[in-house]
Amino acid sequence: MKTVCVMGLGYIGLPTASVLATNGYKVLGVDVGARVVETVNLGNIHIEEPGLHTVVKAAIGSGNLRASLQPEKADVYFIAVPTPLTHDKKADMHFVCQATEQIVPYLEEGNLVILESTSPPGTCRDLLKPILEQSGLRVGEEIHLAHCPERVLPGKILKELIENDRVIGGYDETSAQKAREIYASFVEGHIFLTDVTTAEMVKVIENTFRDVNIALANEIALLCEKLGIDFGDVARLANRHPRVNVHTAGPGVGGHCISVDPWFLVEQFPETARIIRLARECNDGMPAHVTRRILAMLEGVKDPKAAVLGLAFKGNVDDMRESPALEVIRLLHVEGVRVSVHDPYVKNSPIELEALDACFAGADCIALLTDHNDYKYLNPRQVAKQMRKTVLFDTRNILDHKEWCAAGFQVKVLGSGR
Repeated sequence: MKTVCVMGLGYIGLPTASVLATNGYKVLGVDVGARVVETVNLGNIHIEEPGLHTVVKAAIGSGNLRASLQPEKADVYFIAVPTPLTHDKKADMHFVCQATEQIVPYLEEGNLVILESTSPPGTCRDLLKPILEQSGLRVGEEIHLAHCPERVLPGKILKELIENDRVIGGYDETSAQKAREIYASFVEGHIFLTDVTTAEMVKVIENTFRDVNIALANEIALLCEKLGIDFGDVARLANRHPRVNVHTAGPGVGGHCISVDPWFLVEQFPETARIIRLARECNDGMPAHVTRRILAMLEGVKDPKAAVLGLAFKGNVDDMRESPALEVIRLLHVEGVRVSVHDPYVKNSPIELEALDACFAGADCIALLTDHNDYKYLNPRQVAKQMRKTVLFDTRNILDHKEWCAAGFQVKVLGSGR
C-alpha cells in the first residue's frame, strides 16, 4: 500500500501527509480551501509549527506530496478534518461525513480508511461504516476501517507525531494490522492495537482526564482567592506529596481537543457524565471570572482601556481555536471596555492586533492571558511610561512580580487573594 490520500490539511493532516511523503509514500493532500492547496503545492505552510515548513518543502520537492481540492484513487485514505462543537455543545460531524462521502466513489477492494479526527465513541461503527458501504463494498471484508487518534501538542507536533505511542483501533483485526503497517513506517513509539470503539474512547478520555484535573485546579484557585491565600503556594506545597499532582490554573481551557472532546461524552451520556459536565462548566466559566476581576481593577476609571497580551490558547503557538482570550475580549467589549490586543505568534486574527507600544499606550490595566515566552522579557519600567494606570493581571503567573511591583505596578495574580 503505497498511495495515500489525506483528507484535511490542517494541524494534523498536513504534518501527517508530509511525514508519510518523506517516508516514501505517494501522498495526495486534499483540502476544501483553495488557498491552502495553493500554499502547500508551493512548498509553504498556512499554519505555524516548528519544523513543518522544512518537512513540507522537502516532501513537495521530492514529488511525493501534492495537494488538491478533490480526492483520487489511493490504497489508504486518512480522514483528518475538524470535529468542532455546535452552539449547543453537540459534536458537529459534518466535516467527517463530508470527507467520507467524498472518497466513496474512489474506494476499491482492499482499501484502508483511517479516521484520525477525534470523534465520539461509536463514530466508525455507526457513522462511517454505513457511508463507506455506499460504495457497495463491505467494511471488514472487502475494505478496512481503523481509528488512530493523534496525540500531539501544538508546538511539538512533528516530534510527537513520530515519538509518541499510538493506539490503533480496527473495525476488525485485519483492519488494525493493516493500519499498524502504515504507522510503523514512521512511528518510533509503541503501537497498541485494540477495537475501533475502544480507541475512540481512549482519545476522548485522555482529553477528559486533563480537562477534569484542570477544572479542579481552577476551582481551587477560586477558593484561594476567597480565602485570601495564593494558589501557587498551595499547589506547590500540595505537590510535594508523592501521589498528588495539582495542575496549573488559568483563564480557561482552549484548543481543539481538551475544551471540545469531553462534551462528546456529555452529549451521549447526559445522566452519567456528571463530573465531566461540571468540569467543562467550570473551565468554560473561567473567562467570565477573569473578566469580572479585570472590571474590578478598572472600577471608577473613565473610558477604561485594557491591554490584552496573548490571543492563542497556549504559549508559543499561533493556535486560537477555542482560546479563552477570545471570550474575555468579547465580554470586556460588552462591558464597554476599550481593548487593545497583542500576540507575537498569531498572524490571521479575527481581532485587530496591535504592536506592543500601541497596545500599552494609555492603558489602565494589562491582562496577560497567554503564556508566550516573549512576555517574560518585557521591561516593566518602559511599559509603565506608556500607561495611564499601572495595573497588571497575570492570569498565567509567569512574570517576575517583584520586578513589576518595583516598577510601580499593582500586581494581581489569578488564584491569589492577596
